Amino acid sequence: MAKGDVDTYHEDGQWKNRPEGNERASSTHEDKADAQAQGREMAADSGVEHVIKKQDGTIGEKNTYPRSRDPREIPG
Repeated sequence: MAKGDVDTYHEDGQWKNRPEGNERASSTHEDKADAQAQGREMAADSGVEHVIKKQDGTIGEKNTYPRSRDPREIPG
């Protein structure tokens, strides 16, 4: 991840958001949907990538903000 990208992940029974470069999570949530919404907003406000991990820690989804920065020419 590039510096500043937002990572949404599961740890200690909670879903968390942490911008790359920070040692601690910026927000914690009871469920993944709330964490994703907050992470999406953080990434969009900063113009960075939002990396959403599954509960097992593997990457489930990546979204680039703004969309025009997405390097790929494929839909999705």
